[in-house]
Amino acid sequence: MWNRRELLQRSAALSGLASLGLGRSAWAQLNGNAVIVSGFPAGGMGDNVARPVAERLRGRYATSLMVEARTGAGGRIAVEYVKRAAPDGLTILQIPSSPMTLYPHTYKKLNYDPLTDLAPVCSTVTYAFSFTAGPGLPAEIKTVADYVAWARANPKLATYGIPAAGSALHFAGMLLQKAAGIEMTSVAYRGGAPLLNDLLGGQVPVSFNVVGEVMPHVRSGKLRSLAITSAQRSPFLPEVPTLIEQGYKNIAVQEWLGWFLPARTPADVVLRLNTLVGEALQVPDFVAALATYGLQPIHQSPQEFAQMVKADYEKWGPIVRSTGFTAED
Repeated sequence: MWNRRELLQRSAALSGLASLGLGRSAWAQLNGNAVIVSGFPAGGMGDNVARPVAERLRGRYATSLMVEARTGAGGRIAVEYVKRAAPDGLTILQIPSSPMTLYPHTYKKLNYDPLTDLAPVCSTVTYAFSFTAGPGLPAEIKTVADYVAWARANPKLATYGIPAAGSALHFAGMLLQKAAGIEMTSVAYRGGAPLLNDLLGGQVPVSFNVVGEVMPHVRSGKLRSLAITSAQRSPFLPEVPTLIEQGYKNIAVQEWLGWFLPARTPADVVLRLNTLVGEALQVPDFVAALATYGLQPIHQSPQEFAQMVKADYEKWGPIVRSTGFTAED
């Protein structure tokens, strides 16, 4: 939600455009069919953000606005596609933070530079992770300290599920393993859905999950969250302490979903898209719908978002090097 300072900043930005002679023409609807390119399959978390926002922007930002999935390679295909698109504002990238801030440190070669090949528009939502126990872990284990003691006594059983190797969730596990001085073996799945099924079925004792995926099962008692990986507690599971609160001061992992345009897109187009997305993120019904998926709206100016991207990019470098992990294509 915007506060008074942010509204004043946007008013100043609009005044600045007018003084440059951009005024009404710069804010006119784009003539053409715009597309929001998502790097992940339809029906997932990204759709829960992109499609409602597209509905609110259609006819205001561009003549039409559709959502298109270009899946594969953990989102890299979508990034590469938008990188090559014309900088006319009609091709928009929606992508989680990992392909932009984590992958550059895990892959030996990427076909894009996240800091120069795309124009940051805005973040839309942020989401935390849960270190989650299922029926495959003894019921008396309720805290991270309990789990660490169990893992030390049962190193061969201390497996943990992740939705993909090299993901931020994977690194959360590696960081916990290193900080606790225990052996943990990761089991990589092809996405969060099959991982959740095995966690509920007891095939894997614990896993790292997006909070929104496990939230209903934690509330029902089928699963139990041992910790939240973000710096602050999740408002959706406020009773669950963070890893930081449980003694792991250097583990704070969460992600955001962001929008980008191709590099060299005119600044007034970037600002127009940023402003319209910000307005959509203030609609109470939409905010309430996001909460059901464990998603918190977060909106910044293009400059603030660019700074966050760069800061997260720089944060992940030493973390990846400390684990020695290298992704394989």
